[in-house]
Amino acid sequence: MTISIYNSLKQAKEPFAPQEAGKVKMYVCGPTVYDYIHIGNARPVIFFDVVRRYLEYAGYEVNYVSNFTDVDDKLIRKAEQLGTDVPHVAEKFIEAFYEDIESLGVRKATLNPRVMDHIPEIIDFIAGLVDKGYAYPSEGDVYFRTAKFEEYGKLSHQKIDELQFGIRIEIGERKEHQGDFVLWKGAKPGEIKWDSPWGPGRPGWHIECSAMARKYLGDTLDIHGGGHDLQFPHHECEVAQSESLTGKPLSNYWMHNGYIHINNEKMSKSLGNGITVQEIVKRVKPEAIRYFMLSTHYRSPLNFSDESIAQATNSVERIAICYANLQHRLAAEGMAGPVDDALAGKLAQLADQFAAKMGDDFNTPDAITAVFELVSEANLYINRPEANVAGLKALIALMERFDSVLGLLQRQEDADSLAEEVEALILERTEARKSKNWTRADEIRDRLNEMNIVLEDTPQGIRWRRK
Repeated sequence: MTISIYNSLKQAKEPFAPQEAGKVKMYVCGPTVYDYIHIGNARPVIFFDVVRRYLEYAGYEVNYVSNFTDVDDKLIRKAEQLGTDVPHVAEKFIEAFYEDIESLGVRKATLNPRVMDHIPEIIDFIAGLVDKGYAYPSEGDVYFRTAKFEEYGKLSHQKIDELQFGIRIEIGERKEHQGDFVLWKGAKPGEIKWDSPWGPGRPGWHIECSAMARKYLGDTLDIHGGGHDLQFPHHECEVAQSESLTGKPLSNYWMHNGYIHINNEKMSKSLGNGITVQEIVKRVKPEAIRYFMLSTHYRSPLNFSDESIAQATNSVERIAICYANLQHRLAAEGMAGPVDDALAGKLAQLADQFAAKMGDDFNTPDAITAVFELVSEANLYINRPEANVAGLKALIALMERFDSVLGLLQRQEDADSLAEEVEALILERTEARKSKNWTRADEIRDRLNEMNIVLEDTPQGIRWRRK
């Protein structure tokens, strides 16, 4: 399957060609684990989950690494607020992160390395930069000389003089140049710290990803991803320090997803309009959240509103109803025969369409269009006299193949658990009606309503679906 990727470094789409045939080395910047993740954090988590899934769908073996920043100024402040220490804060919110991504149907990365587990590698990396003259110690800190790396600014496509005031570090007299960024921070009284050749301290923000990506994926990645807000300074600084040390490209392809707005306003703590994943999954189906995230191209801004979520909920409901109808129709007997040529041709066309759209810079909105064309074809087929088991199974198989990438159907373990309970209630209600126990039948009907279950009479008997 042909894949092209919009490379932020080149500002153009390029054919994807990994360094090793059939294998992809992919690194995506993970969260700073000082709080629960919000829907802005969820966008790259969901999108790069889909990238990973599609690469596997296309036949690649993907080594997907995404870090946890578990030591940082924010964690230090949170530990002070909670009256605990940084490791306990990190552990609390790493556990919460895993719970949140599971609720969104996101698979765990191949590996989630933590900064505190890689201090020796980080120190060695910094020492290598010092030895090569790209970094210098200053009063317990260590800084990177941005002026020495002549290509600084190439990822964000800006000149160094325009960048220097945007660096997310303190500007002080310890640095040779205002644009230099910190690699190692000397410890302040009471802060978490590790010994180093430059005195006790802890890593700066940017160095951690360079060190951990190199350890687990080598000097050059196939894909490096993250939110657009990370392109500068974080990824720009990663490029500078990694390429200065190794003399090789840090990544051959750079991918950045767009921002999320809340009701057309930028999401920020100062506006108080942030929504955590824990909050949103209590009132919105996880499948609808995924649909919302994927219904707009990943490089475009995305606006979160009640209206957009309602539209997403209706859309995943339509897909779910179609899938349930296929499963229910499959239970009927007397439908032997092969897949007819017309259906086989249509399914092959839709499979090619899906692959073409996903292969075009992971165009999920257009890939979803292929899903709905499949839904329409399935809805027509179910009512055809010539419908048979082979045709139904072929439709189900293709829907499940598409869903292995997008994750818009209810997860099987949840569906199985719900189905077992609902089927038992339906059977009990049927028996109650046969024995004219109308009170019990009404109680079960009310219980099913509370569960958002709709019952429908079909030629094949009673079937049910979620509202």
